[in-house]
Amino acid sequence: MRLGRRSLLILSALGLAPRTVLGAPPLPGKTPTARTSVPPRLSLRGARVLSADAPPLEDSLVELDGGKITRVVSGGEPAKGSQVIEAKGMTLTAGFVDLVTGTGLMEVELERSSRNAEMASKNPIRAAYLAADGYDPAASAVGVTRAGGVTSVGVVPSGGLISGQSAWIDLDDETSTTNVVVRRLALHVGLNNAWYEGEQVSVGASLLALRELFDDARELSRNPGGFDKNQMRKLVASRLDLRAVAESLAGKLPVIFEVDRAADILSVLELARANKLKAVIASAAEGWKVADALAKAKTPVINFPLDNLPRTFSARFVRDDNAARLAAAGVPLIIASGEVHNARKLRQIAGNAVRAGLPHATALDAVTRAPASAFALDKRYGRVAAGLVANLTLWSGDPFELSTKVEAVFLRGRRASLENRQTALFQRYKAPQR
Repeated sequence: MRLGRRSLLILSALGLAPRTVLGAPPLPGKTPTARTSVPPRLSLRGARVLSADAPPLEDSLVELDGGKITRVVSGGEPAKGSQVIEAKGMTLTAGFVDLVTGTGLMEVELERSSRNAEMASKNPIRAAYLAADGYDPAASAVGVTRAGGVTSVGVVPSGGLISGQSAWIDLDDETSTTNVVVRRLALHVGLNNAWYEGEQVSVGASLLALRELFDDARELSRNPGGFDKNQMRKLVASRLDLRAVAESLAGKLPVIFEVDRAADILSVLELARANKLKAVIASAAEGWKVADALAKAKTPVINFPLDNLPRTFSARFVRDDNAARLAAAGVPLIIASGEVHNARKLRQIAGNAVRAGLPHATALDAVTRAPASAFALDKRYGRVAAGLVANLTLWSGDPFELSTKVEAVFLRGRRASLENRQTALFQRYKAPQR
């Protein structure tokens, strides 16, 4: 599973000095606003607003009230009584969304007690397993990721053929009781290095197992009473797992297939078409080879732009301009990190896609609006527009430039803390102890 392969085990404090603004007025307040029942009324004045659905807006006035964005205009006067944050010379975007990450699900990969992404079971069908149940808002990676300008994540399960269900999480601090926005975001199927009945199996065997699973889920839906009365043949999965699969077959729960090889992607598209699944393709290392088919099926692709070298026989033809080619073909594109402790680098990952030819505006869309749109959350998240949840990031410059820093993060209308374990370590060890 991708998360396990690429996770960092050592938390480094290097290069994470406290943020300062050069040549710009200081932001008011060193610490986040104290938690109250109602978010304060804020006015962000002077920033350049970049939003996925509109041209850049210079000298903006963006107002937040009650956890929502209430006004976005060029110029104008702040609302009476609001706390004004001077942001001239900075760039304001919607908070970034990392749709495939284990942030909050793991501390140390080799310490089993700290891993919550995977259900400890040899059963390859874990459709009812909920990643949300293992999410820990106090995990060290949460604050670090938030300090990187990421305000929402899709936490994903791992392992097995069907790993379980992901969740949409707002990276609010641990005092919030409403971090989990959508507990059951999507069902996850792993077709790269899939295991079934204790054996590593081919993609063909995995697809056969899925077809049998779909048949059994339909059978249970047709005759739920028969299962309880033990009047049905033996089914391949548990009652709860089959119910979750049945929801996907009914179009209520999207299915994310992690698959790389071009031929396998085509097989998944056919499987999704035949079963009327709301499919999303993740990884898609060879997606550029079948971009037209993906575009024709209107199937979103979650791409990892740093995954640009051949690594397995399923990813022999991966290219660094994979994301650019997918977008050019008209494929709905989402960029994700696939990381745990490195989810904070999402902006740099998207910046690499821009370097490889992806248009800047498309890259911004791929980490803000597109992740929300794929799961019908774009009326709440992903843009700087009135009426949406006030999850915003204020940058010192272009968010995809390496030298750019995060100046402030706003979560549900509150200025969030950028302090985390790494900044605490930096403060502790920046000077020799005497």
